[in-house]
Amino acid sequence: MRRLISTGSPFEANIGYSRAVVCDGWVFVAGTTGYDYATMVMPESVAEQCRNAFATIADALGEAGASLDDVVRARYILPNPEDWPECWPVTSSVFAKARPASTMLVAGLQEPEMKIEIEVTARLPDAGLAAPA
Repeated sequence: MRRLISTGSPFEANIGYSRAVVCDGWVFVAGTTGYDYATMVMPESVAEQCRNAFATIADALGEAGASLDDVVRARYILPNPEDWPECWPVTSSVFAKARPASTMLVAGLQEPEMKIEIEVTARLPDAGLAAPA
């Protein structure tokens, strides 16, 4: 069964994507930037954008029945690689337990004020995986 999750962001409707898709025990969260979607304000600080992105991701995972602790894969996309170290305290705190396989890429983002985009994949905690022997 496939279930779509939306945050109500105007980007989702205008571009034609879901914030997250739940399928076969997995949660695939789309690239998420640092907007506060309630106000559509983008903070200037890359660290604050990182925090906002994780808050949006956490909400989508929660709606799916998962949490940030269930994330197995993370991708970080930044236009400026020099901004990346400012995000480390945020990412290490958010993923202190999950410690997902992660990649940081350098690429342009959709809007010039966007300093980071984060995409994650999580496994639902009740997906029925057998524990290792």
